[in-house]
Amino acid sequence: MSDTLTLSAETREQVGKGASRLLRREGRVPAVIYGNKADPAAIHVSERELTKLLMTGHFFNSVVMINGERTLPKDVAFDVVTDRPVHVDFLRIGEHSSVHVNVPIVFTDEAEAPGIKRGGVLNVVRHELELICDAAEIPDDITISLKGLEVGDSIHISAVTLPKGAKPAITDRDFTIATVVAPSALKSSEGDTSQTEAGEGDTAE
Repeated sequence: MSDTLTLSAETREQVGKGASRLLRREGRVPAVIYGNKADPAAIHVSERELTKLLMTGHFFNSVVMINGERTLPKDVAFDVVTDRPVHVDFLRIGEHSSVHVNVPIVFTDEAEAPGIKRGGVLNVVRHELELICDAAEIPDDITISLKGLEVGDSIHISAVTLPKGAKPAITDRDFTIATVVAPSALKSSEGDTSQTEAGEGDTAE
């Protein structure tokens, strides 16, 4: 389960582009907390502390406590030139709210996949899973074993064991997460072999 993160904030007395620019010059990042049937709250947070949380690698699937209020990060805007955070949106949630999160996928047992050992390549279609789960039980990641996979095999969401209480946000199809494909060189070689066999057959006639 993802750790609960903590971030202190101060109320924004003024809003607008001018006020936001001034905050950023002072090392602060404008933000807003919304949702849960309460009025939006304009706040600002420390850029240094926010950057530290962003670098944990699981910021977007972690509960962030802001001045005692439980939130879920929903969006971070970055400066296109400096890549520094310039605005953050947080969603208010209850302790056991049902939340929609993107959880990273970790693939294991590559050495036990015959198709990969023979030169096949793992083609990852989705690096994250969109899940609906309890806010208090957000997983750090979803582990998927590659054991036994051959070239041409695919992993679909129906074959993945999810944590208790979690379910896919996409329910209208059994979507593909990854496939084991033959490398281009192998495909080319197989194609050349087929052409050669066909040619030999023509000569025999």
